Amino acid sequence: MKTTRRRLLQGLGAGIAAAGTFGGAQCAIGSGNELRVAAGRTRHPRRHWVWLTTHPDLSRAQWQKDFALMRESGIDGVIAEVYDGRHAHWGSTRLPVKSERLEMLMPIARAAGLEFHAWMWCMPCMVDDVMRTHPDWYNVNGLGQSALEKPAYVDYYRFLDPANPEVRAWLRANVAELAAIDGVAGVHLDYIRHPDAILPKGLWAKYGLVQDRVHPQFDYGYTRLSRDLFRKAHGVDPLELEDPSADRRWLQYRLDSVTALVNEHLVPAAHAANKTISAAVFPGPTLARQMVRQDWGRWQLDAFMPMLYHSFYEAGAEWVGEQTREGVATVRQPYYAGLFVPAVVAPGLTRLVEHALAAGADGISLFHAYAMDESLWKAFSTAVRASRTA
Repeated sequence: MKTTRRRLLQGLGAGIAAAGTFGGAQCAIGSGNELRVAAGRTRHPRRHWVWLTTHPDLSRAQWQKDFALMRESGIDGVIAEVYDGRHAHWGSTRLPVKSERLEMLMPIARAAGLEFHAWMWCMPCMVDDVMRTHPDWYNVNGLGQSALEKPAYVDYYRFLDPANPEVRAWLRANVAELAAIDGVAGVHLDYIRHPDAILPKGLWAKYGLVQDRVHPQFDYGYTRLSRDLFRKAHGVDPLELEDPSADRRWLQYRLDSVTALVNEHLVPAAHAANKTISAAVFPGPTLARQMVRQDWGRWQLDAFMPMLYHSFYEAGAEWVGEQTREGVATVRQPYYAGLFVPAVVAPGLTRLVEHALAAGADGISLFHAYAMDESLWKAFSTAVRASRTA
């Protein structure tokens, strides 16, 4: 979430087919452009959030001042990045259970009237012990290249395999560890998907690429484990398919592998500690299914925060409204529209907020706290307050 290259996506047509249930609502996918309509959706209480990339050098007094400003501006909770796939920002070698900084920030946030949610990366893993002892945990592309040894696009794209039982157990333990911390209201998942199959068109030149179709070096999910499981179910190795990237069954298998990780492992780990669980997901959900094999319309989370980073898509506020309408029609749980602050000035932020809320969002999530200045906080506060009386 720190730079544009961390959110790599462009709409590209792809067909998928599946059927299932989610939250009691019948779900179906046809061409990949159809909506799953969430039956019986009710409006949730309006709430607003901010993603917090931490600044370890800030004093307690500065944190108190910042959290007070957030609360005064209409923010209900902070989503603090505590684990980035390498190590915790808070001083722990693995996860921040015993971090003094974490212990300092949570009571300051609560004193300001803010919920504190722990934000963790999921699939990218640069933990030395894991890379050294578990190379088989890593995802593999259509050329047979491991994400550990040849990550796509950028070095930190060392994605794990969501279908691997040991990976699932490890991630579940991470969620459980965060959820067990007193003062953490919820766990927030990031990078809970496969690597991007397609970059935004605006980034093609940067990486010297033309991605008018899915190329095998960017098409992931081809671990030996997943190929064997798919062969047992369908009688063919996906590498033997004429065009694996366009095969509906193979795409559905990869969608299902991430969904099972979320619903059968990560959600229960948070709920066992009576904590909520949410995720930063890609826009869509049509785009998410096609671009990063992320079928979040079937996830049993407590809230969704789609990253409606319009500038990455060379789009405007109207696009934010369009994506919000699709997402709200898809899930029954709270939907908080994620807005990319570095791309706007105050009037632009106002328009983004207005379009998202008018399209049915249950609130806003801002990325990120330290991209906000006085004029942006004022614009945000005015926009969300105005929406309550509209």
